[in-house]
Amino acid sequence: MMQRFILSKKNQITFISGVLIAIGFIGKFGFGNVEVLHWALIIASFLGIAPIAIQAYQALKVKVISIDVLVTIAVTGAFLIKNYEESAIVTFLFLFGAFLEQRTLNKTRSAIKELIEMAPGSALKQMENGEFNEVEVDEVDVGDILLVKTGAKVPVDGTVSGEGHINEASITGESVPVGKKKDSQVYAGTILENGTIQIVADRVGEDTTFGKIIELVEEAQDSKSEAERFIDRFSKYYTPAVLVLAVIVWLFSRDFELAITVLVLGCPGALVIGVPVSNVSGIGNGARNGVLLKGSEVINDFSKVDAVIFDKTGTLTVGNPKVADSEFYTNNMDVVLGYLASVESESDHPLAKAVVEHIGDTKFYPVENTDVVKGGGIVARVDGHRVAVGNVALMEQENVHLNEKVREDIARYEQKGNSLVLTSVDGELKVLMGIRDQIRLGVKEDLQKLKKLGVKSLIVLSGDNQGTVDLVARELELTEAHGHMLPENKSAYIAELQAKSQIVAFVGDGVNDSPSLALADIGIAMGSGTDVAIETSDVVLMNSDFSRLPHALGLTKATANNMRQNIVIAIGVVLVLLTALFFSEWMSMSIGMLVHEASILVVILNGMRLLRYKLA
Repeated sequence: MMQRFILSKKNQITFISGVLIAIGFIGKFGFGNVEVLHWALIIASFLGIAPIAIQAYQALKVKVISIDVLVTIAVTGAFLIKNYEESAIVTFLFLFGAFLEQRTLNKTRSAIKELIEMAPGSALKQMENGEFNEVEVDEVDVGDILLVKTGAKVPVDGTVSGEGHINEASITGESVPVGKKKDSQVYAGTILENGTIQIVADRVGEDTTFGKIIELVEEAQDSKSEAERFIDRFSKYYTPAVLVLAVIVWLFSRDFELAITVLVLGCPGALVIGVPVSNVSGIGNGARNGVLLKGSEVINDFSKVDAVIFDKTGTLTVGNPKVADSEFYTNNMDVVLGYLASVESESDHPLAKAVVEHIGDTKFYPVENTDVVKGGGIVARVDGHRVAVGNVALMEQENVHLNEKVREDIARYEQKGNSLVLTSVDGELKVLMGIRDQIRLGVKEDLQKLKKLGVKSLIVLSGDNQGTVDLVARELELTEAHGHMLPENKSAYIAELQAKSQIVAFVGDGVNDSPSLALADIGIAMGSGTDVAIETSDVVLMNSDFSRLPHALGLTKATANNMRQNIVIAIGVVLVLLTALFFSEWMSMSIGMLVHEASILVVILNGMRLLRYKLA
């Protein structure tokens, strides 16, 4: 109980110790009263060592020789040789440094704090009588109807009825308002800037996109990189080594004060804090800018990436393709289009949506025995007929005969850069559709930025035909382009690069590319807050914003560099202090502690620079 009380009053103890030291020196130099200085320093030493000694005891209980242990031994030694000035000043500097360190470090966590503060606390829920009453957001269930007024925060993920403009900066990092209309999706934590809308709750509480973002950022900030684990192991042996060095110095020199000064100067404070503060700041910057970095290990791997592999549809392209050309090989066109629309309406694939939109109003038939062929298409039973919808490979698998005219049509469509959707009924080809997608605006410039950041290979892998893939690759100046790739082919290609010791990142939509996202060293999902995108990848670019990718890579490189800088600063300070101790006369315990605490603040402030990082 007493230990807990003392530790809870550590800041007050620091303040009182500082006041006592000031009173002591004023008494000596202002009034010539040495006795005041003497007793003020003794009291300050006793007060200051209390919380440090308690922390040292707690560390020793778990068999850890911490910095607190070294300082406690050093201060006790200084007190025993009646060097009260050193004992009082060292304890004050150590406590005051810890106070400043905590205050400064808290600022690096401002991104997650800001996110948490953005979380709405209440919602206007429609009651049984049709009126809207304000309730706690925890009382909202899936399916409830909520009212959101101008200036209010959206309380849950939901589907809109009504129109308005919403600021989605908390999700995407982009503050430009996004127009919403009936059936649009909205996310918790975003702000309705104008209009009044009603939403039907789809996901509530921790299941919302915003809740998942907060959870991921918190987990990422608490995770440890290989560098941090190394430093933990290093500190485990380093601090006992400093203790041994102090004993050796005393044995050879018989100078007790020199030995305890070695303990103070050898404290690895800046080394212990330097790497975590870099990681926390980098992850915080990403969270503010629509980039979720899921852990400090991801930062380390991504910063050294050699090759970035892209899926095409929905990644390099907008993912909103349109039917541009079509050929029919049947006289019963209306029935075949009905079969086709019935099958495609059950798929969420962008090409399927384009087909359904193009066909428009038609008769829909019951679909049975649906079989999704990975990288091929869909085979189903419709109105008693076997209907296959997909690419050329699926038609060949279904033993559908493609005559010379059909193959000429296919070649012509491919030359135009079309993705192909073929439809067969009972083994006979009926429809060929050519679908084109638009390349994302500005994606070429973003790819050039990746090259400038040191990425050696930019590769596209797609299940689409080779002609279409080549067309995209030429326009975007990619290194390689491979079409007709099934999911297992993409995974095999990634494994092949990894076998050559390349660090590989894969960028996909997080839906069809889960194996590749999982296998790659860094899986990057283009996700508009989808569950699959968030859960299967290492990095998520919110709102499918491709322009976040160069920022994400630049940020990880800056974070890795910042981490190395902090390690060099920390080790360099210890070496300089110990060198000065043995080869100069001006070094003392107090000066050493002052320099130590200054080095801790330097590495923290250096890490905090990452919060303001922007790609040039």
